[in-house]
Amino acid sequence: MTNRDRHPLTSFHWGTYRVEARDDEVVALHPFEEDPDPSPIGQGYVGVLNGPDRITAPMVRKSWLEGGPGTAGELRGRDDFVEVGWDEAERLVAAELRRVIDAHGNESIFAGSYGWASAGRFHHAQGHLKRFLNLLGGFTKSVNTYSLAAGEVILPHVLGGAEFIYGATSWQSIINDCDLMVAFGGLPLKNAVVGQGGVGAHRTGPALLEAKAAGVEFINISPLRSDMPEALEADWLAPRPSTDAALMIGLAYVLLSEDLADRAFLDRYTVGFEKFASYLTGETDGVAKTADWAADICELSAETICNLARRMAAGRTMISVAWALTRQDHGEQPFWLGTVLAAMLGQIGLPGGGIGFGYGATNTVGLERASPRFQALPQGHNKVKTFIPVARITDLLENPGGSFDYNGKTHTYPDTRLVWWAGGNPFHHHQDLNRLRRAWARPETVIVNDWCWNALAQHADIVLPCTTPLERNDINLSPRDPYLVMMDQAVAPAGQARDDYDIFRGIAQHLGIEEAYTEGRDAGEWIRWLYDASRRSAAQTGVELPPFDELRAKGWHKLAAPQAPHVMLEDFRADPEAHKLRTPSGKIEIFSERIAGFGYGDCSGHPVWMEPAEWLGHARKGQLHLISNQPKNKLHSQLDRGRFSQADRIAGYEPALLHSADAAARGIRHHGIIRVFNCRGACLCAAVLSEDIRRGVIQISTGAWADIKENTGLCQQGNPNVLCLDKGTSRLGQGPIAHSCLVDIEPEGSEYIPQ
Repeated sequence: MTNRDRHPLTSFHWGTYRVEARDDEVVALHPFEEDPDPSPIGQGYVGVLNGPDRITAPMVRKSWLEGGPGTAGELRGRDDFVEVGWDEAERLVAAELRRVIDAHGNESIFAGSYGWASAGRFHHAQGHLKRFLNLLGGFTKSVNTYSLAAGEVILPHVLGGAEFIYGATSWQSIINDCDLMVAFGGLPLKNAVVGQGGVGAHRTGPALLEAKAAGVEFINISPLRSDMPEALEADWLAPRPSTDAALMIGLAYVLLSEDLADRAFLDRYTVGFEKFASYLTGETDGVAKTADWAADICELSAETICNLARRMAAGRTMISVAWALTRQDHGEQPFWLGTVLAAMLGQIGLPGGGIGFGYGATNTVGLERASPRFQALPQGHNKVKTFIPVARITDLLENPGGSFDYNGKTHTYPDTRLVWWAGGNPFHHHQDLNRLRRAWARPETVIVNDWCWNALAQHADIVLPCTTPLERNDINLSPRDPYLVMMDQAVAPAGQARDDYDIFRGIAQHLGIEEAYTEGRDAGEWIRWLYDASRRSAAQTGVELPPFDELRAKGWHKLAAPQAPHVMLEDFRADPEAHKLRTPSGKIEIFSERIAGFGYGDCSGHPVWMEPAEWLGHARKGQLHLISNQPKNKLHSQLDRGRFSQADRIAGYEPALLHSADAAARGIRHHGIIRVFNCRGACLCAAVLSEDIRRGVIQISTGAWADIKENTGLCQQGNPNVLCLDKGTSRLGQGPIAHSCLVDIEPEGSEYIPQ
C-alpha cells in the first residue's frame, strides 16, 4: 500500500477519492485505486471549504428578523443577513413551523429538496427533511425529476414502469452482441461521470472503447459533435434541436413502407400498432410521414433518413434515447417513439439490441452490477396528499388555489406560506429564473440548509449552515453501484456548520419530537444500523456483504458482478404471458387507451409529432436555438466557485459555443464577450467558435451561480436558465422544457431592455 492509499476515503456522486488534508484543510483528492477513469471534479473542493463563499453560522435576513414572517419578500436576494446563535435559529424555525401549521395547515409547507447533495446513505438532506416534517404531520411534496420528468411519466404507460430508465441492457451485452448503437442525444461522457448515490469506478468511457474494439458502430444524433467521444469515430447527424420525434417518425415510416418491420414481434408483444401505422401513412390526417416529410422538419436529407432506417434493420441495433430529449416541449414523445422503433425492429429483449434510456446520462446506466435492496433512512408517513410536478414550483407560488392537470387527474396548488429547501438549488435547475425570483417573494418564510452562499441561500430568510461530505462520517451504499465505501471525515466542520441530522435534531428539541426523530441514535449508530439492515436485506437476495467492522477496516467492498450480462425485457420476450408488463394490456402499448381517455390535446393516444413552443422552424431571422446542457466541470451547480470549474471560464465568463459562420454573421470574435437574450432575460458569456456544433444553435452549460442584476434580468455569470421557457412538457407529464428555447445574441455593449 502506498502512502497515498493510506489517505481516508470519501465518495461523491462523481467519484471516490482518497483525501489528503493538513491542518483541517483539504489539499488534494487522489483518485480511488479501483477507478480506471477517474473524474477531476473532486478537485473543486480544494480551497473552498473555508473560502469566502462558506456559510459558517446561522443567518437570518435582516428585514424578516425585524418585521417577522412575510416582511419584504421582494428583498430576498438583496437584503443583508444577521448572524444569530444556533439556539435562536432553532427557536425561530420551530416557532414559524408551529405558526404555519396552526394557521394554515401542513399543506402550506413546501419541502423543496433534491437528491444530489451527498452520496452518503445517512447524511442525505432530502431524507432528513422529509423524516422531520412527517413527524409534524407532513408537507406538500414534489414528484419526478428535472432530469427526465416526462420520461418518468410516459414509460409506465408504455412499458409498465419507470424502472426501465435505470434497467438498461448492460454494457457487456452491447460489447458482446451489438452491431449498431444509434444514440438520439448522443453519449456524452461528461454526464456519465456522475451516478446517483455515488460512484466507485467509472465504467461508461472504458465500456464504449471496448464496444468500439469489438466492432460496434455508433451514430451520434445531436446538434453537438462532442456528445459522442471522438475515439468512437461515430457518424454525426445534426437535426434541428427538438425535432427528434419527427426524425423517429420518419424512420418508422421507412421501416413500415419498405417491409422492414418485424410484424410477428409487433403482433405478439405490442398493442395499437395499426393505429400508429395509420398515422404514419396519413390515413388519419391526410399527411404521410415519409422521409421527405421528416427531412423538411429536421433539415436532414431524406436519403440520410432512409439509409439510417435500413442500416438499423440490417443488424443488431441498440436505440439509445438521452434523458435530455425529455426536457423539450412534448418531451414524452421521444421515449415513446424510441420504444416504438425498437419494437418495429423486433429486437426488444435480445442481447445487445432493443431500447435503452439514458446511456451516457449517468455512470449507472448500463453498469454491470447486482441490485440488492439497501436500507434507507425511514421517513415515516406524509399525511398531506398535495403535491406538484417538480418543475412547477413557480406555478405553485404564483397560483395558490389554482388547478393543474397531471397524468390523467386534476390537482390544486395549495397556498404555500413556508418553503424549506435542503439539498438542492432551484436557482440552478429551474427555468425562467426572473419569473421564479418574482414568485419567490410570495412565501412568508424561506428556510434553507446549505454550506455556501449560492443564489438559493441568498434568497432565504433563515439560513442553516450544514457540513459537506468531507466534514462528516458516512457510508456510500448505493444499489446502483457495485462499490460500498466508508466515507471518513477528513477535516473539521467550518465555523458553526452542523450535519443536517444535528440541525433537525436541535429544532426537534424545541418541538418535542427529538426522541421520535433520533430514535435514541447518534449519527454513527444510525450509519451502523443502516448498514446492518442493508446487509440482512442483501443476504435475502443472495448477496453477501462483509460485517460492518470488516468494511470499516478495509474502507471499501465491491459486489460481485452478475455472471450473465443483463438484457432489458429478456424475460418478457421469452414468455410475455408469464412476465406480463404492468400496462393495462400486459404488453408494450404503442397506442394507449388510457392516455387517449385523458383527452389531452398535447399528448394523444399514440406518439406523434407536435411543434415545440420555440424551435428553429418558427424562429425570427437571426434567432438561435439554445442548448443548455449539463456542465463538464461540476455536477449541476455544485462547486461552481471551485478551481476546476472556474478554470474553464474565459476572462471570468461562462463559455458559449456557437458555429463560426453564425458568429461571423454577427460580428462576434472568438472569446469575445456576448450578450445572449430573449424576452425572459439575458446573460453574458464568452463566445467559443467551432464547426462541431450545428449552425443555428448555441450551447451554454448550466451550473453557473445565478447573479441577476436588478431591473435588467441579466445574469452576469452566464446562467442560461434566465432564458429558458418555464412551461410543462404536456398536461400528461408536466416536465421542464429547458431545451425548447430561442435566443438572440450580439457583441456585448448594446443596451438590453427586458420586455
